[in-house]
Formats: sequence, structure tokens, C-alpha cells
Amino acid sequence: MLSHKAKYGLKAAFYLARRYEQGPVLISDLASAEYIPKKFLENILLELKKQGILYSRMGKGGGYSLAKSPDKIYLGQIIRVLDGPLAAVQCVSKSAYVRCVECKDERTCEIRKVMKHVRDATAAILDRTSLADAMHAKLSVSKLA
Repeated sequence: MLSHKAKYGLKAAFYLARRYEQGPVLISDLASAEYIPKKFLENILLELKKQGILYSRMGKGGGYSLAKSPDKIYLGQIIRVLDGPLAAVQCVSKSAYVRCVECKDERTCEIRKVMKHVRDATAAILDRTSLADAMHAKLSVSKLA
């Protein structure tokens, strides 16, 4: 399930994408426009900045903007930064694998098999869908498959 943190991060990224090349946006303006608690948003934007998704400028005319064009930032990147791995169970995670203690044999575990398909399908969609794609409803069946 998508956390509030990731949902707010996506909302902020879409807001900044809609204003791409118009200059930095103040946190207070973004928070107000997207109904995101300002303190929570500050932490989210800082995490996205540390990962190179956002850029910030201090002082007059400062604020946050996308570090790259909206067609170069993918939803999977944002969600992983804010929520961590996409896998619903750790035994199928590519970046945070942990063997299930209660599992006798991973190779035959039905739960693992299904959750691996879920992880793969989710990652395929999120890692191929840029902010620009989502904003312009370019979610073709071939892109989702």
C-alpha cells in the first residue's frame, strides 16, 4: 500500500512537473495548493533532493524544482525513495531481500511465487511511467504489460 509520505511525494512531484521551467516553487505554496502538511512536506522534499530528484535554491526567488525534466523522473524512483522497496514481502525484494523464517522451501512457496509476480508487475509499471507519461495519460496497455 502506498504510504501518505509517498502519495504526498508524488503529488508534490506532479505539482512541480506542471510548473517545470517556470522556476522554483516555495514549500508554503506547494503545501497549500496540494493540501499537504508543510512540516511533513519539508521532510519529503529534502529526501527527494538528497536522491537527485529535486533541486532547491535558497534566498529570494528560491524554492524547489525538479532536477530533471518530467519525462526523466519515474514514479518507481519516487516511491522507492519515500517508501523503500516495492515488494510486499521481503523474500521477493531485489534491494532488501530477507528470507522468511517460517518458509521451509522458497522454491516451492506459493506465496513467494505470487508475490514475486506482483512485485515484477508493479515495478514494470512504475519504472516505465514517468511524471510526464502520467500527466498526459500515456499509459498504454503495452506500457503497462
